[in-house]
Amino acid sequence: MQILLGLAVGVGLGALALAMGPQDAAGEVPNGLTTTLDTIGSSFVTLLKAVVPPLIFTAIVASIANLRTVTNAARLAGQTLLWFAITAAISVAVGIGLGLLFQPGNRASVSLDAASEPGRTGTWLDFLNGLIPGNVLGLGASTSLEAGDDGAITGASTSVSFNVLQILVVALVIGIAALKSGKKADPFLAFNRSALAIVQKVLWWIIRLAPIGTAGLIGYAIAAYGWTSLASLAWFAVAIYVGLAVVLFVVYPILLRTNGLKISSYFRGAWPAIQLAFVSRSSIGTLPVTQRVTERNLGVPSEYASFAVPLAATTKMDGCASIYPAISAIFVAQIFGIDLSITDYLLIAFVSVVGSAATAGLTGAIVMLTLTLSTVGLPLAGVGLLLAIDPILDMGRTAVNVAGQALVPTIVAKREGILDLEQYEAATAEDLFVDEDDDASSEATTESLAPAEAGEATPSGTKERVGASA
Repeated sequence: MQILLGLAVGVGLGALALAMGPQDAAGEVPNGLTTTLDTIGSSFVTLLKAVVPPLIFTAIVASIANLRTVTNAARLAGQTLLWFAITAAISVAVGIGLGLLFQPGNRASVSLDAASEPGRTGTWLDFLNGLIPGNVLGLGASTSLEAGDDGAITGASTSVSFNVLQILVVALVIGIAALKSGKKADPFLAFNRSALAIVQKVLWWIIRLAPIGTAGLIGYAIAAYGWTSLASLAWFAVAIYVGLAVVLFVVYPILLRTNGLKISSYFRGAWPAIQLAFVSRSSIGTLPVTQRVTERNLGVPSEYASFAVPLAATTKMDGCASIYPAISAIFVAQIFGIDLSITDYLLIAFVSVVGSAATAGLTGAIVMLTLTLSTVGLPLAGVGLLLAIDPILDMGRTAVNVAGQALVPTIVAKREGILDLEQYEAATAEDLFVDEDDDASSEATTESLAPAEAGEATPSGTKERVGASA
């Protein structure tokens, strides 16, 4: 209820800021309310992103330590990647079908004068470049120069970023090394467990700020972008959002029902992460909440979720990497008068299924779009036509991304017999916000990852987990 109230307040403040208009006649300086909303929203996402590196590292190392006696770890990883591919293939098929149905390029009123190539393009070598850590922390730094009106360099600014995929690789290597080191590594593993508990407590404090952050994020989105830029690309935007809705509310429920899972339970449990993704437009920023709802609300064992969810946050993007590139490629082909063949559509599908892994660790749908266009041989200048409304589309894309990132681990856990069905069916969104001190589910033992065996099932049909809350 607090987050819903934050959404309502954000919509009201955003509409007010939009009506106030910019401070200067040129429209380049936003008013004070818009700046305040931007600061509040971006600060909340920054706080969430700040906890991502230590959360991923400590959670994965702790998970590997708990996998000493588990024999199905490799199978879990294989099943996860398989379901990544299955859901991506279905999503890109939906995107291609809607692109052909809506004909967004033929109905657009945008001028080709706005066409321009993006500054960053995706390539098939991005996977290797992103997989190998540059340092043990998986951090990277970039420096940009600032020039004056006369062209002279007036200063420089350096920004530090992290690559989730690289942190994942570093944590896996260190975790495995700790296992191979035997008893000598016990002090390190004990320290890591304590660090994980501290990081989770900090995360809990940040999550409590979600209503305020939500108000800032949605308010700034309305104030900064409005809806006027949608006019010339209305059919394209409609095709994108219809595709996102079909995947989220039709495809995903069918997959849940096919695997014997209640649809309403999934949406009740995953909704906090989905709605935060919608307003924040950041899968990485939402990652801590996604992992929390997957474990706490959906009943996925933390030992598996702490590996699957961070991996999904970098490679599982049904919105950005499947629906959006498919419809966008058709749009670019139509607006430039290029006929696509069956082979081209197959290439689009191929890039959507495996391309997100190739660009893992790189954020933004533009990277996947440029990879798709370059693979099919379409002009990259078409990307410039879509940038004006990209923030509006990115809200829905990110929500579907995060929904899929929680869906796949849930389905895999159910198929492997390790999902806590009682927790899955009983949990509500409010359970996410119970104080961490009252949550014992994070202390589940390795047995939770072993498939249920005869004589070990609870009355609900799932294997009882030590420390799991009723």
